[in-house]
Amino acid sequence: MGTLIQRYEKNLTGRDYAVGDIHGHFSRLQQAIEMVGFNPDKDRLFSVGDLVDRGPEAEQALDWLALPWFHAVRGNHEDYAIRHSLAGRVDIENYRVNGGGWFLDMPSARQKQFGLVFNELPYAMEIETKNGLVGMLHADCPVRDWNFLLEALGTEAARTRAIWSRERLQRLDETAVRNIHAVVVGHTPIQEVIALGNTVHIDTGGWLKEGHFTLLDLESI
Repeated sequence: MGTLIQRYEKNLTGRDYAVGDIHGHFSRLQQAIEMVGFNPDKDRLFSVGDLVDRGPEAEQALDWLALPWFHAVRGNHEDYAIRHSLAGRVDIENYRVNGGGWFLDMPSARQKQFGLVFNELPYAMEIETKNGLVGMLHADCPVRDWNFLLEALGTEAARTRAIWSRERLQRLDETAVRNIHAVVVGHTPIQEVIALGNTVHIDTGGWLKEGHFTLLDLESI
């Protein structure tokens, strides 16, 4: 396991964007960033995770992760790959039903290559902006106070909540996460961006036929 929380200094030359779940649709993502005039020499793109499964271009995930301007937290679908390739602890049929067939059908050595890279992804990121520190996780913040997140992520229960929970969205919980300007998450596809308290849900289903990728300018929240 890599760093639990990765910190990024303020971008002094360009813009910082966050994008929702990608699920193997990198061509669509490329089109989306081109539409906002993304400049890879100055701008950065932060992903809420779930780079893989369900879409036809999941194998491109490693190429994107090698780009100096693209950064991601781990999602539950990266967790599937990690647990299967490095620990053999996945319900195979469940994984396949949830889009993991492309991974299960690869040679084990190639699976391990993905697993090792995904296992270095942090559970959370912190990005400095002009308005304050923006946090990012895949699904939900497992603590009410961001200052306690690092300690909490030392437990399996908190890590599981960070990549699997839909509780905040299901309850429309507007309780703010303290000591952080905003928290950006994905995981649950929605039609439009929703802010609950200071938690912003941005998975607008760019991987779905009827969805679209939201590129959230972190300076705008």
